[in-house]
Amino acid sequence: MTEQQQYTVVRAFPGFDVRRYPDCVLVQVQVDGDFTRAASRGFRPLQNYLAGNNLSATTIPMTPPVLHERAGESAHLISFVLPGESDPDRAPLPLDERLRIIVLPAHEAAVLRFGGGWSTKRFTDHGRSLLGSLEAADLLPDGPVYYARFDPPFRPGLRGRNEALVRVTSA
Repeated sequence: MTEQQQYTVVRAFPGFDVRRYPDCVLVQVQVDGDFTRAASRGFRPLQNYLAGNNLSATTIPMTPPVLHERAGESAHLISFVLPGESDPDRAPLPLDERLRIIVLPAHEAAVLRFGGGWSTKRFTDHGRSLLGSLEAADLLPDGPVYYARFDPPFRPGLRGRNEALVRVTSA
């Protein structure tokens, strides 16, 4: 792994922060399944892309976190942030037709950090908690809650690092 995705803390609130993320480039795959299985199913083709399964056979260091966003009833978007890139034309083209290279524009996000395992309930509960905290902070969600996973699945749950995020605007 390489350095983590860059951000600046704009403001700290009790229990969560608002961060400013710069433009970045993602490699992304859409998969179907329940929350937990979707994360595993999406990880493999993305990891293969980083390992050189791309048009230029370039290996790319992994930049934590792995991003996970629901895209429908059983659809999920799983994404890796490409290190140091804000120009999608510089990213190697994927050989796997399921993968897309996209630009995630600069944005502010409210972020609730939490530990523990990867259960659907744990992630959903923390996402709801984050949304519940926004009104008191005079913030409005600007999109769905999404999640960041920083640790491999074999790391003991109590030591895991995860985040619930939602793009925000001021009320």
